[in-house]
Amino acid sequence: MAEAFRKATFAGGCFWCMVKPFDSYDGIESVISGYTGGHTENPTYKEVCSETTGHYEAVQITYNPEIFSYKQLVEIFWQQIDPTDAGGQFHDRGDSYRPAIFYHDESQKETAEESKAELQASGRFTKPITVDILPAQTFYPAEEYHQDYYKKNPFHYMMYHKGSGRAAFIKNNWGDNQDESK
Repeated sequence: MAEAFRKATFAGGCFWCMVKPFDSYDGIESVISGYTGGHTENPTYKEVCSETTGHYEAVQITYNPEIFSYKQLVEIFWQQIDPTDAGGQFHDRGDSYRPAIFYHDESQKETAEESKAELQASGRFTKPITVDILPAQTFYPAEEYHQDYYKKNPFHYMMYHKGSGRAAFIKNNWGDNQDESK
C-alpha cells in the first residue's frame, strides 16, 4: 500500500504556518517541516535563517493521490500565501521565506503551472503571481521542535499566525472559508 503514496513539496514562508492547513485531510499521511532548494547538506534552522544556504523553509507532504489529489494540494497552498510577494511572506523576509512549488514529476509540474496560470487569470490579485515552480531537490527535515509546531505550541502558533499578517491576508483574500480549527 505504501507505493500508492506520493510527495508534494511547498515553500510558503514560515513552515510553522504551512503544516496545519494540510494536516487534517483524509489521504494525507504526513506533513514535515524542513528545508530544500539550497546547497548546504543537512542545514540547521540557524544556518537557513542566516540566508547563506540557499534553502527555503518548506513542507513536504506525503499523500495518497487516490484520496487527495495533487491539484487539491496546490489549491490549498495558494490559499496560505501571498502569491504576489517573491521577497518572503508577510513579516518574514528573505530568500529562505520565498514561496515556491517544488514538483516531483512532470505531472506535478503541469498541474502547478496550470493552477498558477488560472490564479493569474482569475483577477483575484492585481499584481503578477511570482511563485516559482522548481524541480524538487533533497528535502531535509527540520529539527524536532519545529515539527507539528501548531500542536506543540498552539498559543504561540496562533499569535504568530495572526501577528505575522498571514491570518488577516488569508481572510481578506480568501474569505472565511479557511477553517482555523483544522
